[in-house]
Amino acid sequence: MTNDSSPNEQQLEAAFQARIDAEEKIEPKDWMPERYRKNLIRQISQHAHSEVIGMQPEGNWITRAPTLHRKAVLLAKVQDECGHGLYLYSATETLGITREELIEALHSGAAKYASIFNYPSLTWADIGAIGWLVDGAAIVNQVSLQRTSYGPYARGMVRICKEESFHQRQGYHIMMTLMQGSDEQRAMAQDAVNRFWWPSLMMFGPHDAESAHSAQSMTWKIKRQSNDELRQKFVDQSVEQAEVIGLTLPDPDLKWNEERGHYDFGEIDWDEFNRVISGSGPCNRQRIAHHVAAHEDGAWVREAIAAHEAKKQQRASKAA
Repeated sequence: MTNDSSPNEQQLEAAFQARIDAEEKIEPKDWMPERYRKNLIRQISQHAHSEVIGMQPEGNWITRAPTLHRKAVLLAKVQDECGHGLYLYSATETLGITREELIEALHSGAAKYASIFNYPSLTWADIGAIGWLVDGAAIVNQVSLQRTSYGPYARGMVRICKEESFHQRQGYHIMMTLMQGSDEQRAMAQDAVNRFWWPSLMMFGPHDAESAHSAQSMTWKIKRQSNDELRQKFVDQSVEQAEVIGLTLPDPDLKWNEERGHYDFGEIDWDEFNRVISGSGPCNRQRIAHHVAAHEDGAWVREAIAAHEAKKQQRASKAA
């Protein structure tokens, strides 16, 4: 609540917060503070952009997957990610912003997406690591978002989480299969984990005390758990999963803390995180350039749809 808000606005915000505290869902036509709306646009659109940009490192391997079965599964997964982007863009549009504005913000750099997708997928094992670690981290974050305070976002997350669970199992199965293979295959799997482990931890964002949005998002119950809580949960589950198939997580400080009941782990390279977020990661420019090109190549489809809809409306008007 801002100091310069009018008494009526203060009453509206108090009533709004009371609804949040009572676990009521906020719907598109409900009154909401402008800051709440902007916070949601930032978070949901960032999530949507991540799903769509995340198709690139995996789509690159569809034609090079080792078997026909693996090709079919990976193709289905990439299609799922596209669908997730559609759900999330649609949810964002209920907040009074257009798809065109969202895409322009992505292309201009005003909107962000998950830093993990600015790393290259160099081997088939990377597809396994992305499924196991990246989608595993996404699930940890997104399960709690099924209870987020904004109705369209919460409902979209229910379906997305079901599909992400399949993606995580698909990636883990790839890693498990490689670890049962040759020395070269096991080394390839370990190399992929070595490269994707720390960027996966970065996916949860900065420490809570350094996050610009976490505290307010928690108050509005847009987020239900803090960055550090979610990161700890991910580490705890990943250690056990790695041990089962014989992988080693690349962190010499990783050890069980009996007093805390959690694993302690080393400090993230936040300088690297900030470089990637600011646009200087290994694949930042490549990812955006590819998206811009695809968007421009598809302009004729959007124009054709708009023309078709205009004709339908003209016919409907004449018939009326």
